[in-house]
Amino acid sequence: MRVAFMGTPDFAAPTLAELVGQGHEIAAVYTLPARPKGRGLAAEPSPVAKLAEAYDLPLRTPAMLKDAHTQTEFAELNLDVAIVVAYGLLLPKSILDAPRLGCFNLHGSLLPRWRGAAPIQRAIMAGDAETGVMVMRMEEGLDTGPVLMAERVAIGRKTYGELHDELARLGADLMARALAALERGSIEERAQPGEGVTYAKKISKEEARIGWAKPARELDCLIRGLSPAPGAWCEAKGERLKVLYAEPVAGKGAPGEVLDDNLTVACADGALKLLRLQRAGRAPMDATELLRGFALPRGTKL
Repeated sequence: MRVAFMGTPDFAAPTLAELVGQGHEIAAVYTLPARPKGRGLAAEPSPVAKLAEAYDLPLRTPAMLKDAHTQTEFAELNLDVAIVVAYGLLLPKSILDAPRLGCFNLHGSLLPRWRGAAPIQRAIMAGDAETGVMVMRMEEGLDTGPVLMAERVAIGRKTYGELHDELARLGADLMARALAALERGSIEERAQPGEGVTYAKKISKEEARIGWAKPARELDCLIRGLSPAPGAWCEAKGERLKVLYAEPVAGKGAPGEVLDDNLTVACADGALKLLRLQRAGRAPMDATELLRGFALPRGTKL
């Protein structure tokens, strides 16, 4: 089919690669404009832009989709479908209505749970047992459209980074299957249930700070949900210390107190054994490596 792909981050790139591999005609790739990054603040293209350039695909980087010229250009592509994966811009009605068969979004949750910007992080942070990916027909509402296909996965003790990569790969295959069924006319759409709606708001800076006066299980979900980025953090010896992985263990003490020489820290209920950390300006490292150059002995207060 003749397709426009609309996506920006790493999560979207596998789907674009899969569509190219399946032989669809990519009429245009839409992604957010390059943004300043790094110490030099040089403009860096998005992961999707880099992939589109590698495939020599037509690339468009509008800062908005509201102007008439951009909407006319989109309509003139004469698309069968538009595929949207973590694009970053809302699609106005004229864009949604332009492709012959419609616009379809790959979303990283089991809708209607976790509609919105940060569904993978929120599922982990809430302690959900499972999540998944869904292909849905886009409407003007926020992730409200009918679902075409879905895949479920257990969360277990995965971090955000691990689950993100798993769902990106699974989602690429799911979207390819959904498009094949759509092309055959064999797809069945089902409306989302009205119950169980939750919203996955963006992660705020305040949320990333570890409050040790919370149960260990809750903090474990927070740490995994923010690992590797932005990273849950605490203060140690006046320095910000990111905690990238930990596991709940038995233990009692004042919240934030280091209970042994292996970096077990007391919480309101139970304790967390910190296993992987990152000091400011340093690479991530295991706790044993960290402690060799940054002593946090028993009794230290984080």
